[in-house]
Amino acid sequence: MDRKNAIKGILASALGVPVARDAINNNSDAPRPFTRTEPALFGGVSSKISEQGYRHSVCRWTYSSAPLEELCEAAIDLKIDSIELLNPPDIKIVQQRGLNCAVANSVPLSLTDGFNNPRYHAKLKQEYSQLIPVLADLGIQNLICFSGNRRSIGDQQGMEQCARGLDPVVSLAQKYGITLIMELLNSKVDHKDYQCDHTTWGVDLCEKIGSDHFKLLYDIYHMQVMEGDIIATIQKYHPYIAHYHTAGVPGRNEIDQSQELNYPAIMRAIQETGFKGHVAQEFIPTSENKFDSLAKAIELCTL
Repeated sequence: MDRKNAIKGILASALGVPVARDAINNNSDAPRPFTRTEPALFGGVSSKISEQGYRHSVCRWTYSSAPLEELCEAAIDLKIDSIELLNPPDIKIVQQRGLNCAVANSVPLSLTDGFNNPRYHAKLKQEYSQLIPVLADLGIQNLICFSGNRRSIGDQQGMEQCARGLDPVVSLAQKYGITLIMELLNSKVDHKDYQCDHTTWGVDLCEKIGSDHFKLLYDIYHMQVMEGDIIATIQKYHPYIAHYHTAGVPGRNEIDQSQELNYPAIMRAIQETGFKGHVAQEFIPTSENKFDSLAKAIELCTL
């Protein structure tokens, strides 16, 4: 499984932004709140969350096999504040359950065909221009974006072209109070040829764009695979980071003792920067009870 294919599967019916906006604004078609039919699954797992500063989130695509209402129920029981990487109709569903969506899903064209290639600038601008007002209506603060694959585009050239393509989109996002966040992904294992694959490249792009409405999504798993030195990097570059993702290394699975990252120490480093945003679980669960894996991850990442 990978994010791109999982999102295509679970959100295929929601990719038409104008249709989604009509559905959201039509009260008669709005989804009804899910009603609990069973006792809480994980009562009292994370009573310390309110004291730690940052909040918990979970990525929808890694739990694509579960109905969204079931994932909402688990999130509520685990004191998870947000379910993320959603399109507008599903954002409405989680909001009706009292949950947030910390990061909205990107436009259909973006991850491999991104802002580093001028060929896609007009289409990306059109798609983001349709999506941003819809998300603003829903109170969304962060919207994910991607550099795209290199395809022989040099790093400096790719940065310049990203900046040119992003400039009008970031300006629009700022107008609506939304921050565009570019995800750092590894190009060794999961996203071959992806350009924004090192923290310093992303930071330099932030500097070039020069807006508080463009920042980075620091994916701990991806950056461990790509460059390591996670805690020192967070300490040095945290002003450029708006959001964090987790997963175990190696394998991108549970963040337990079977892998090499010390997540309590990483969470402490994030907390010490004064971060008040969300840390999202994005590991691919392998256990039979996937929500047990989520409960353990939240417990491990709660200080």
